[in-house]
Amino acid sequence: MATHTTGTREDWRAARIELLAAEKEHTRRGDALAQQRQALPWVRVDKMYRFETEEGGATLADLFKGRSQLLVYHFMFGPDYAAGCPSCSSIADGFDGIAVHLANHDVRLMAVSRAPLAKLLAYRKRMGWHFPWASSNGNDFNFDFNVAFTTAQQRAGDIEYNYARSGHAMDKNPPPAPVAEFAASCGTDAATYTRDRPGLSAFVLEDGVVYHTYSTYARGLDGVWGMYQWLDRAPKGRNEAGIWWHRHDEYAQS
Repeated sequence: MATHTTGTREDWRAARIELLAAEKEHTRRGDALAQQRQALPWVRVDKMYRFETEEGGATLADLFKGRSQLLVYHFMFGPDYAAGCPSCSSIADGFDGIAVHLANHDVRLMAVSRAPLAKLLAYRKRMGWHFPWASSNGNDFNFDFNVAFTTAQQRAGDIEYNYARSGHAMDKNPPPAPVAEFAASCGTDAATYTRDRPGLSAFVLEDGVVYHTYSTYARGLDGVWGMYQWLDRAPKGRNEAGIWWHRHDEYAQS
C-alpha cells in the first residue's frame, strides 16, 4: 500500500496546476534575484595574487583566459588534506559539462584551492575531471574572500563566514559528526578541515581591471549543486538523514 496520499488523475492534475502557479512565481522571483545580484556594485581588485596553474604562474587577470567574466568555485582542499572535500567533489562532478558552454558565452569557470597544484591535479585525475584548477597556495586569495582562516582566527573564534561571525556548524566544539566524518575522509582532523570553506566568487575584467562582483557561501551554493536540483524533483525529495553521499568513485559497485 502506498505510504503517500493517492488520488485520481483529475485530482493530480488539479494539484499540479496549483503547484505550477507557485513554480512560476518562484522562477519570477529567481529572475528578480538574479537582476539584484547583477546590480551589486563592482569592487576593484588591486591586490596582486599569483596562482599556480597547469600552464605556469598566473595572475587573477590571467585566469580569465580571454573571457571578460570569471566564476571561481572555492573548492575545499587545504594544503594538509589528502583528498578534496566530498561535498565539493559532488558539486564539481558537474563542472566539465557546464564549463564548455560557459566558455563559449564569455565566462570562464574554474576551481581554486589552497593545496599545492600537484596534489590538486592528482586528485583531478583520480576523479576523471578536466576543468581548470588553480592553486592559491602561498597567497591571500582564499583568506581575502572568506573561504580560508588561520589557526589563530580559529582559536579566537574570529571567523566571518557567509557574512556572519557566529552560528556556523563547522565552528562547533566538539564538531558535528558530519564534519568529523568529512575531515577523516580528507585525511585530516576537524580543526584543519574547517580552516577551509566552500564558496563561489564572480569577477569581471574590464579595460584591464579586475572587479569582484559577487560571492556566495554555504546554502547559497545549492543552486550549483546539481544532484539537489534533481532530488528536489524526485518523489521523496532530498530524503536525508545524515551524510549519504560520497565521492563518485567510493560508492559500492551495483
